Amino acid sequence: MTSTDVTPEPEQSQSGGKRRTPASRVSGAPWWVKLPVGLVVLVVLLGIGSRLDLVPGFDDVFGEKTKDRTGPTLLKSIQDLSRYQAASGNFQVVVDLEKDAKFLPDTLKGSRTLYVGAGSVGSYVDLGAVGEKNVQVNEERTTATLRLPHARLDKATLDPERSYAVSKQRGLFDRLGDFFSDNPGDERAVNKLAAQHIQDAAKESELTARAEKNTTSMLQGLLTSLGFKEVTVVYGEAG
Repeated sequence: MTSTDVTPEPEQSQSGGKRRTPASRVSGAPWWVKLPVGLVVLVVLLGIGSRLDLVPGFDDVFGEKTKDRTGPTLLKSIQDLSRYQAASGNFQVVVDLEKDAKFLPDTLKGSRTLYVGAGSVGSYVDLGAVGEKNVQVNEERTTATLRLPHARLDKATLDPERSYAVSKQRGLFDRLGDFFSDNPGDERAVNKLAAQHIQDAAKESELTARAEKNTTSMLQGLLTSLGFKEVTVVYGEAG
């Protein structure tokens, strides 16, 4: 007995026309059925895109190259400084920044960033504020007394080579915003917070005391080499 392939005939509708097959019904689905499917695909692509950097050697597949097209650096101004940079402190802080939205779960709206910020703060003594009345020298020029202003702190400066994000958790809406934004994953807020914590830590440290001690040693060594036998440095209000 010989078997033959039998192709099923399209079903006939009551009006005599051909009924659509299941495939034709899918392709002709209304837009309100296709929209959720499109959103699911978009979410999956966004999720995959955020994890491509975890796959070793994935970027090398496309042969990406980095080109520096930066223009020449322009010198805008020069400012004379009269401060003695006497000390510098290195700090590190772990910032845990979380942003929540009312009435929405974290999976939709919200973010949490764990960031390690490393930076430094300098301490200086402003010698430009010292006038003649702040320096007393005896007739023999063997003793000198100097009254200087207290040491101050510079603004905290983050080191990009030692600062990095440990983890980032973002809701769906935040991911979509980063996708269409010119600056995805904006870290300005967490950088500012890290710098503020480092600045506060510098205020609580002994950095200014170390700066005054180093300034005193520097001036005593300088004036001693000029013939002074006794040099006293007092810190307070100069003027």
